[in-house]
Amino acid sequence: MTYEELLIKTAQDNERIIVMTAENRALVRNVSKTLGNRFIDTGITEQTMIGMAAGLALRGRIPIVHALAPFLTMRAFEFIRTDVGIANLPVKLSGYIPGFLSDGNGPTHQAIEDIALMRGIPGMEVFAPADENDLVKMLPAIWQSTAPSYVRINHKPTSFKHQPFEMGKAEIIAKGADVTILVYGFLFEEALKAQEILEEKGIATGLINMRSLQPIDESIVISSAINSKMMVTLEDHFVTGGLYSIVAETLLKNRITADVQPIALNNQWFKPALLNDVLSFEGFTAEKIVEKIETKFHENLKRTYA
Repeated sequence: MTYEELLIKTAQDNERIIVMTAENRALVRNVSKTLGNRFIDTGITEQTMIGMAAGLALRGRIPIVHALAPFLTMRAFEFIRTDVGIANLPVKLSGYIPGFLSDGNGPTHQAIEDIALMRGIPGMEVFAPADENDLVKMLPAIWQSTAPSYVRINHKPTSFKHQPFEMGKAEIIAKGADVTILVYGFLFEEALKAQEILEEKGIATGLINMRSLQPIDESIVISSAINSKMMVTLEDHFVTGGLYSIVAETLLKNRITADVQPIALNNQWFKPALLNDVLSFEGFTAEKIVEKIETKFHENLKRTYA
């Protein structure tokens, strides 16, 4: 099932759902034919769309809104914070082409601080599916929640079949005593390849699909810190405010010390290009991820036995 098919079926089953877009129809091309006046395109007006969505939510509707992730989370941020967040309304934010998925676009069109922005709003739930299969498994629970939410939409197909989704729970792909990789969103596929390569090299490597970033699965973060020699956070996001920050906050709150290696954008925008070239240039291919992890892991071993 695709995102659009799930959206249409869910809206047909629940008349409270209103589908909205700020002239970003890539995900919802056929929805208007089915929903009629329950499909609203406001034009290139993300702020107006959020204000309208808040008004509809106050009247008992469940708006599912669509826009390019950078414009949804940045241009409309004040409206999301004030109209949706403060009122704690069940507006569902679908951010299209987040992170590296905005491959050919420059900094103005890159959503690589969106997690930090959205999780900074009290009550906002934040999610990042690994692929289309993960997306359609997660969305029913997200749309049923009474809280506002932001979803990094990733509808890229892969062959991986994910486990059922439970709100606030991570997906354990593998456990490893040496290294545990914590990842979310589009980079899951590269992390999966990296995990297999590291295992072949004799480094026992775990892999966790974090899925839900707010609420975060604290138990998984803590167990990874306790049961692995090294943790790695992997994300197409600034190093500040994303998963690395979430892990650090979680460990500090629970007074746990761990060796955590972030692989993220170090406070710089990525160079636009074709997606595979972006990954290669910025160092996010499976092979380059392995190189970074292997180097850090062996450095740690040398310090341990020095």
